Amino acid sequence: MSGILEGKRILITGVLMESSIAFHAAKLAQEQGAEIILTAFPRPTLTERIAKKLPHPVKVLELDVSNPEQLAGIADQVRETLPSLDGIVHSIGFAPQDALGGNFLDTPWESVATAMHVSAYSLKSLTMALMPLMQQGGSVVGLTFDAQFAWPQYDWMGPAKAALEATNRYLARYLGPQDIRCNLVSAGPLGSMAAKSIPGFGDLADTWNQRSPLKWDLSDPEPAGRAIVALLSEWFPKTTGEIVHVDGGLHAIGA
Repeated sequence: MSGILEGKRILITGVLMESSIAFHAAKLAQEQGAEIILTAFPRPTLTERIAKKLPHPVKVLELDVSNPEQLAGIADQVRETLPSLDGIVHSIGFAPQDALGGNFLDTPWESVATAMHVSAYSLKSLTMALMPLMQQGGSVVGLTFDAQFAWPQYDWMGPAKAALEATNRYLARYLGPQDIRCNLVSAGPLGSMAAKSIPGFGDLADTWNQRSPLKWDLSDPEPAGRAIVALLSEWFPKTTGEIVHVDGGLHAIGA
């Protein structure tokens, strides 16, 4: 029996550690029949080492999504390995340290602008840079952390994720006529590199121990990876502009 991504070609960003959601999405995508290519920044060599743990060899390209010149050339670089793309996984988020950890009221605009550019605007800029390779339609899947609430310590990454979620809806609106679906996976907290950069992350994660209807495992990114692969597949042919929660159900619980 063939996998649900048999014959698909997927570009995946954000493979930084074996514990990354993006790594598990890449692994599952290969297992489900996809050809994949990875992008990485700022340390492609780190991603190349991690990529050796995937089931099949994969090309890693350097890409800073805040660099217009690199974005302008990424489609041609991908085309050297894959002639077209059926899917994009956006697993990119960054905020300077002074935009996190309880510093919300004192964060300067320059740091807020960086968080918004890298974490939200890049969903649009990356997708548009790769559009020449998606002439037959496809699926764009990004990662968010539920922006309905003001989380402790998360500070300006919260508004950045809210902007990401709005950007996803507008991409769905404008790219639907080209048969491109745009969705997000809202994962619960995981012990990833991104999480470790958030001061007081343990306090945030403890919310899940107390309130999640389903037992939540901080060390298990595979459920979120599975959701990404499902959204990349043809099993959600008419779903776009959506946020799929993979958070143990906590988003539905008031107290």
